[in-house]
Amino acid sequence: MKTLYFNGAVYTGALPLVQAFVVEDGLFTFAGSDTEAAAFAGPEAERVDLAGRFACCGFTDSHMHLLSLGSALAAADLARHTGSLSDLLQCLRDFDRDHPGQGWIRGRGWNQDYFSDVSRLPDRRDLDSVTTARPICAIRACGHCLVVNSRALELLGITADSPQPEGGRIGLEDGQPDGRFYDNAMQLVYDAIPAPNKEEVKDMLRQACRMLNSYGVTSSQTDDYCVYPTTLPWETVNEAYRELEAAGELTVRVYEQSNFTSLPELRRFVEAGNVTGAGSDLFKIGPLKMLGDGALGARTAYLSRPYADAPETCGIPVFSQETLDEMIGYANRQGMQVAVHAIGDACLDRVLSAYEKALADCPRQDHRHGIVHCQITRPDQLEKIQALGLHIYAQSIFLDYDIRIVEERVGPELAATSYCWKSLLDAGVSVSNGSDCPVELPDVMAGIQCAVTRKDRSGALGPYLPDQAFSVQEALDSYTVHGAEASFEEDRKGRIAPGMLADFVLLGENPFTAAPETLQSIPVLATYLGGRQVYAG
Repeated sequence: MKTLYFNGAVYTGALPLVQAFVVEDGLFTFAGSDTEAAAFAGPEAERVDLAGRFACCGFTDSHMHLLSLGSALAAADLARHTGSLSDLLQCLRDFDRDHPGQGWIRGRGWNQDYFSDVSRLPDRRDLDSVTTARPICAIRACGHCLVVNSRALELLGITADSPQPEGGRIGLEDGQPDGRFYDNAMQLVYDAIPAPNKEEVKDMLRQACRMLNSYGVTSSQTDDYCVYPTTLPWETVNEAYRELEAAGELTVRVYEQSNFTSLPELRRFVEAGNVTGAGSDLFKIGPLKMLGDGALGARTAYLSRPYADAPETCGIPVFSQETLDEMIGYANRQGMQVAVHAIGDACLDRVLSAYEKALADCPRQDHRHGIVHCQITRPDQLEKIQALGLHIYAQSIFLDYDIRIVEERVGPELAATSYCWKSLLDAGVSVSNGSDCPVELPDVMAGIQCAVTRKDRSGALGPYLPDQAFSVQEALDSYTVHGAEASFEEDRKGRIAPGMLADFVLLGENPFTAAPETLQSIPVLATYLGGRQVYAG
């Protein structure tokens, strides 16, 4: 049965806008004027009047953590209570009261840069004021730092003599554990928190997909294996996705950014048939995903020079150059795509070197290896990214917060050549966009606004490097066609064109005519996956 959507303002992936499109059997079959579309669809077609509303293909969030979002939805929402340390602690007390028991209290979303009452990270003593009867784990918004209370330290067996893990740090104050854990050290905490079973994983994914649909997101490139890496096998995560797909309950197309930290485990994964592209239109294996360094907000992003506001540190490299070379080289030889998180420029140096070595050893014409985040950069690195033919997974929404700290953290020289995604786009590099959710909400229209204005969401700060601003069309494309390019699917989705998957979104206003500072306020009215409505606002 054909369905004709007419009388709209339809962005097909090219300008000018058209009025109508036709969907049949989960695919777009036509796009053009109302008259042309009606003739193509025929008199028997179901007709849907768009009433002048804007339509475009469904959005792709090209880097996020779907399972982590589902897990966060079941924990204390600290992002709503990070205006002060006292508010954060009260949120945890309320959660303890509303979720009684002996198990872990978990929360995520705090950011000390927003605290109005103190100018520091929380520590174990702060969390002890909530309770010492139950262990508490409160994760920073960036996911690269967490804090626990004394009960948790006791359960973990962490003392002043505990060895510091490679690629991470256990916080100390006056020689004693202060409850703070950074990057790889966080795994010590995560290993002690009971993992969900497969049915609980499925429920987390259902909830997370519903949230994504509400923002118009129909495709997620997601890093899930790192959420419970030692207690929840990747096999179970894959089974959960495939069972949801078989039951018709998967309302987001998933491209798994497969996170591994050791070559033996990666080899076992690949030898089991898990290579880039294996799977279906709803769930398939994507790239090897690696985490190269930390985050700017936690001062764990790995810089080539000391932090301007913390000269005692350059950040934390998660992997040695040798490990990066080994893992990336193996994946490249196996025909796998690779995507590496790199926020600091020193980390980026290591990742670019590993890519150069891998491609010299085993040249590939269309590898689409990429850099996730690509924030703190130098001009020489931008040139090398172009020369290597890499893909960039940007997060324009990060400007909302980072605009407040980037020059303070890295100094004016590095800040002047960072977050340069427009320069890369102009140089022919494919730049997709995303949220890194749950670091940020998967709010595509907010991300588009930040990409276009280069300001924070309130409009009070910035613009930061205004020459790096995207046009509205470039911003939309970064969430659509370039997102599809990141998963080798630009011939399958990302545009409203014949033969493409009929994933689309209806918006309450045309972003091409809206004032740039109001883009985030444009509501998502409806979201469709394969022609089936999965969200109605």
